[in-house]
Amino acid sequence: MKRSSKIVSVGLGFFLIAAMVVPLAAQQCKPLVGSFEAEVQPANICPGPLCTAGHVWGGIQGDYRFTMDKIIPNGEPEVPTISFFTGHSIISLKSGDQLFGTDTGTIDLPPGKGGFASLITFTGGTGAMANATGQIRLRGEFDPVAGTTSGDYVGTVCTP
Repeated sequence: MKRSSKIVSVGLGFFLIAAMVVPLAAQQCKPLVGSFEAEVQPANICPGPLCTAGHVWGGIQGDYRFTMDKIIPNGEPEVPTISFFTGHSIISLKSGDQLFGTDTGTIDLPPGKGGFASLITFTGGTGAMANATGQIRLRGEFDPVAGTTSGDYVGTVCTP
């Protein structure tokens, strides 16, 4: 009786490990490094507090749109111009596929210096990107007078 329960335990252990490794092995991850630039979109076509549309190149190439969903003051009187934000991005790749992302970050709004940092977590897409995962980290500058953003990114995208 002891021997058969050990065999069952060992067999179940191998099954669980194999079940966890197979999905990981099926993912192909690609490192990403690149740059972006965009223009602030008019309030009459923006459903949130801020929207941008522009281009991305490097590890990801195509056009993108960002919609800020929420902006939250940071609560620190020493840096009152810096706020936290959440939003969503859609990257339209040259292949015609789309990559969807959820954005979280901080931005220094006027009269602040305009810097921002964001983490975009990929949540799928269309075509070959339908089940994409991964993240990119952005850092950039927001110029409210020119109505532009620009910067760079680094991260990884994984597809089945």
